[in-house]
Amino acid sequence: MTSPSTTSVPGTPVATGDRRRWFALAIVMTAAFMDLVDVTIVNIAIPSIQRNEGASLSQIQWITAGYALAFAAGLITGGRLGDIHGRKRLFLIGITGFTIASALCGFAVNPEMLVASRILQGGMAAMMVPQVLSIVHATFPAHERGKVFGLFGMVVGLGAVSGPLLGALLTEWNIFGLQWRPIFLINLPVGIVGLLLGRKFIAESRAPRALKLDLVGVVLVSLGLLMLLYPLTRGRELDWPVWGYVMMAGAFVVFGALIAYEKWKAAKDGSPLVELSLFKVKSFAAGIAVQTVFGIALGIFFLVWTLYMQVGLGWTALRAGVTGVPFSIAVSAAAGISVQKLVPRFGRKVLQTGALTMAAGVLIYIWEADRYGADITSWQMALPLAVMGIGMGLIVAPITDAVLSDVPQEHAGSASGLINTVQQMGNALGLGLVSVAFFGVIDEHVAPNRIPAEFADGFQNALWWVMGVLVVIFLLMFALPAKPRQHVEGAGPDEGPVSGGDDEIPVQEPALTS
Repeated sequence: MTSPSTTSVPGTPVATGDRRRWFALAIVMTAAFMDLVDVTIVNIAIPSIQRNEGASLSQIQWITAGYALAFAAGLITGGRLGDIHGRKRLFLIGITGFTIASALCGFAVNPEMLVASRILQGGMAAMMVPQVLSIVHATFPAHERGKVFGLFGMVVGLGAVSGPLLGALLTEWNIFGLQWRPIFLINLPVGIVGLLLGRKFIAESRAPRALKLDLVGVVLVSLGLLMLLYPLTRGRELDWPVWGYVMMAGAFVVFGALIAYEKWKAAKDGSPLVELSLFKVKSFAAGIAVQTVFGIALGIFFLVWTLYMQVGLGWTALRAGVTGVPFSIAVSAAAGISVQKLVPRFGRKVLQTGALTMAAGVLIYIWEADRYGADITSWQMALPLAVMGIGMGLIVAPITDAVLSDVPQEHAGSASGLINTVQQMGNALGLGLVSVAFFGVIDEHVAPNRIPAEFADGFQNALWWVMGVLVVIFLLMFALPAKPRQHVEGAGPDEGPVSGGDDEIPVQEPALTS
């Protein structure tokens, strides 16, 4: 495959002499960077949105949770559509829709329009993001992918560091009096350039055998998640009505129907949305549980952390963004070291150390928030944030390798998509639980001089929830393989069930926040 107009299958990468593949890499990496920045940039601007648009607390939750829910529900579907209709085509559709949705977010006239636009944006990201690694996989031969995924890790780290800072600067500068809106409008020129260059330089590729889209599975997954998350986000302000509990109970009925339908679908035509046989693999089942619960921890922490700094402590968006820099740098540094140096020697102990380290950082943060109260400073937060960042970096980079190590080769594609999906689902669930862990503790109607103490109490309560989740993660990690098969002594670079063949799976994109 030497021309951008040719069609390939995953086993037929672009010729190594074709320089256009590096342009294609730059384009899809930029799209991935745009998605990562968009996720992290929004959290820092939430208080400004609430202040200027009069958004309610449940609307604030849905600005973040709506994106995460749409992203989670669409990830597997987006990947499957790319396999069927072509990864380039779906990438271009996704980046176009993402850009349009960003414009709608930026020009939203009320909180309801912003929530709806964010849901659309998450759905379009779900069309775009799964194609990134698929295009890389179809474009680069195996011996070049190590370098490529090293670059990808740098992009992830850069997105984690620059997102909060960029969001803070754009909000503080109040460009043309647009207040928070430039955090979305900045995507327009990036998306347009990515679309134009993508049409020229990205080569088309698709699955070598015909696949079918499981629309019923998509509907059941989306309905079950909506029935679970909607009552969680609205329940507190509606005084926890009976219908909310009925709806949440009904969500588990829908998930049961999904399992039954997927079994029938697999027997009928072999193309279910979720490959249930994967859960017979102990390491995969445990890894999926880890990813889901880890997503819950991230969903709770990042939204509450932002509200604590900007609303509770009254800090500016810029100060809050700068305060998070030690966390982002620690994540990036630990992620690189864990994959290259630690995991090959120590296996799952690295991930468990990450969970314990992150828990230690949470405990330090709880102690500091209690001791210093409203007088806490950015530099005092640097220690717990750096410790938490190191712990997170030891988890996010090697987790996919550990989860996929015992998965049969023929199911590697489905397994990788499911890993991304459940973390986003966990993230959306964590954002929903903010109603209980944080808003359920604070009293929003206290005198202004009591707000810092109220938010400090709510923040500490939410951190105890995160602490409990991390303990669960540590215990679940015992079910992961001691060492991923690629790192077992004597295994070659192309041995093991997750390499080679039509479904070879590269590294998962770490979802730092949503």
